[in-house]
Amino acid sequence: MRTIIEPFRIKSVEPLRMTTRDERERLLREAGFNPFLLPSDAVIIDLLTDSGTSAMSAEQWAAMMRGDEAYAGSRSWYRFEAAVKDIFGFDIVMPVHQGRAAERILFSTLCKPGDVVPNNTHFDTTRANVEATGATALDLVIAEGRDPTSRHPFKGNLDVDRLRAVLAEHRGRVPVCMLTLTNNSGGGQPVSMANARAVSALCREFGVPFYIDACRYAENAWFIKMREEGYSDKRPIDIARELFALADGCTMSAKKDGLANIGGFLATRDERLATRERDLLILTEGFTTYGGLAGRDLDAIATGLYEALDEDYLRYRIRSVVWLGERLLEAGVPIMEPPGGHAVYLDARRFLSHVAPRDLPGQSLVVELYREAGIRAVEIGTVMFGRPDPATGEEGVAPLDLVRLAIPRRVYTQSHVEYVVEAVTNVWHRRDAVRGMRFTYQAPTLRHFTARFASL
Repeated sequence: MRTIIEPFRIKSVEPLRMTTRDERERLLREAGFNPFLLPSDAVIIDLLTDSGTSAMSAEQWAAMMRGDEAYAGSRSWYRFEAAVKDIFGFDIVMPVHQGRAAERILFSTLCKPGDVVPNNTHFDTTRANVEATGATALDLVIAEGRDPTSRHPFKGNLDVDRLRAVLAEHRGRVPVCMLTLTNNSGGGQPVSMANARAVSALCREFGVPFYIDACRYAENAWFIKMREEGYSDKRPIDIARELFALADGCTMSAKKDGLANIGGFLATRDERLATRERDLLILTEGFTTYGGLAGRDLDAIATGLYEALDEDYLRYRIRSVVWLGERLLEAGVPIMEPPGGHAVYLDARRFLSHVAPRDLPGQSLVVELYREAGIRAVEIGTVMFGRPDPATGEEGVAPLDLVRLAIPRRVYTQSHVEYVVEAVTNVWHRRDAVRGMRFTYQAPTLRHFTARFASL
């Protein structure tokens, strides 16, 4: 059939409250024009993030009923550990409450001031946790990954030539090399198996541990199956196993391709490193067999990790996001191409070409989408990654200003997506009336979560 349908039936529903434009205008002002500060019951379509927002399956809810809440060595822990080892192949698994906790433990253990941590593109918490140690987070995505109009099939690839130069220049000061699957800050673009293999080989040549940020591993495996020669007949789980066999460890937010509402893990093959990491885990997260999670959460993740690899689910998941991107392109809306994965990324600089980058076009577009239709999105650009010049106070700009429409897994129907198309297109047609914004408050780190703004 040409029509790809949701490979599930809806068994439980949650009502949406339909707000008015006047109400949304008031709420925006009260929130300082920051969607993170909006109450969720005032959001009609919530595309702020795909993290922890999945609808869980009947099998996951059933698994939660089996949750063993013993403090140490619960049955839930052993089911969780077995699933992670089966899919990811690492000898040592440490549960944590979410991905940033795994990042904090990893980088706090490995990094020191003056170190350099390369990645294709660090996301917000990854960068913040690297920089909290005094190390430098370095982005090395390929040139095509910085061009929103490029149709390169693997725009998330790390530039291997640049990585070689960094490893040679900073020899002895690169404690770990990361590779983010898929590349969230760069438009959710995938990484090829060939690129992961080349990065792995280069890290081994220089004696640098190679870690994967694995939160969207299943979607990346599907892109490899669809786009990379030699993988069309392979199962996503086998592609995932091949990917992680190249790495020394991984961080994982199970709130994405674990299809769970909370949780994650840190995995490694290095027992000496794991000993130090476990000490920090116990200090800040909990005992090593629960890591800040209830037993029922461990069981939900153990089930969800496999469900995320189901081919019927992945075919529907990726196609539904591609459909949204294609409809926006047909309307002339500039997006990060090619669309797919967990989100569609609007190119705010081209969308609002009359708004200077220092006037925060991404945040302006985020605000306008909520004002227009109650859609909550997130800016990934200068607000998230730019920094003021310490000498002049002038706002620094990010390489790209994108607005991410992140699609929660198994949550919205086709009519919801059509509503999003209509809303974005409406704003596109009256884009010349949209004004820029300025900060009125910003925190020193991860400022986008709590910042406040005013219109120019």
